[in-house]
Amino acid sequence: MDEDNTFIKNIELNNIDQSSQPASEQELVAALKLEKLQLIADIEKLKTDKAQISELQSTITQITQENLAEYQTRKQEINAEISVLQRKYERLQTEMKTIYAGASQDVAVRVQGFKDYLLGSLQDLVGTVEKLHLVPKPVKITEPEAKKAPEVSTQSLTEQAFADQKLKIEQLLERYRTLPDYYGPAWKLRRTFEASHADRVSNWFFAQAGRGAVRTMGTRLQNILVASASVSILRSLYGDKLRVLILATSPERLGEWRRGFQDCLGINRENFGPEKGIVLFEDPDPLCLKGDRLTTEGQMPLIIIDEAEESISVDMLRFPLLLGFGRDPTAKNTYFRERDF
Repeated sequence: MDEDNTFIKNIELNNIDQSSQPASEQELVAALKLEKLQLIADIEKLKTDKAQISELQSTITQITQENLAEYQTRKQEINAEISVLQRKYERLQTEMKTIYAGASQDVAVRVQGFKDYLLGSLQDLVGTVEKLHLVPKPVKITEPEAKKAPEVSTQSLTEQAFADQKLKIEQLLERYRTLPDYYGPAWKLRRTFEASHADRVSNWFFAQAGRGAVRTMGTRLQNILVASASVSILRSLYGDKLRVLILATSPERLGEWRRGFQDCLGINRENFGPEKGIVLFEDPDPLCLKGDRLTTEGQMPLIIIDEAEESISVDMLRFPLLLGFGRDPTAKNTYFRERDF
């Protein structure tokens, strides 16, 4: 700056004596003065640019620190969620080892108890009907004639339950198997349906009269497909009167049933609820109460029991439509056996 001041003073002294200087020197002095002013302007501009750059660097540093802090917080949250999921996984593994080990014997005892209860109930029912004199007294048959009389099997009696609709049911099963409609209306089966599925549904309708356990397909999704076909057929027969009540004592399993029915039947969440077509239950007692109320209102409840249920409530056995899924009898853990209730 001292040099600049000296330079300016020299220019002023030169201006005093400029009248005595030649014209060429005056032009040179003017040119130098303009150049100096231009340099001063450039210096000021550079100072301004430097300040802006410093401010920009400060802003970038602040944003970077804020983003880094946010990423670190999110990382900690994710690590915490992973820890929670890991503990849940370990707990489920422990429960699977402790709950299912040795459970088959207890389940077999319970199933046998249900069989004994049903046999006794049927005998009591037969005795009660005979006392009401609803049928004519049987003609006394001598011993030789009794030997010739044909025996009426339980199988023939159960086949009569859906005898009137047998042709329609068989046609629907054949259509599901050979002509799958993936974009059909709601409550119509929309998934690939194979002969193994059709056999189980047909056996449940005609051999078990819509009331019993069928052997599992191996996975819950395959069982849901079988149940969906049964529901679709019953909806074709009875319309909106059919109400589906599903028992699975686990929110995760109920979630699989809800998603499976939505996928297989083309329905949505609006079809699930206490006053809707499908109701989900974790406990058998409210299910039975709901079934009783539906029966009183003239509706037709269908009880579906998940294969993982170790036992069933005796109260559920009074409903006419009951579909349970039982483990393979040859498997290590057996829950229901086909035709056990």
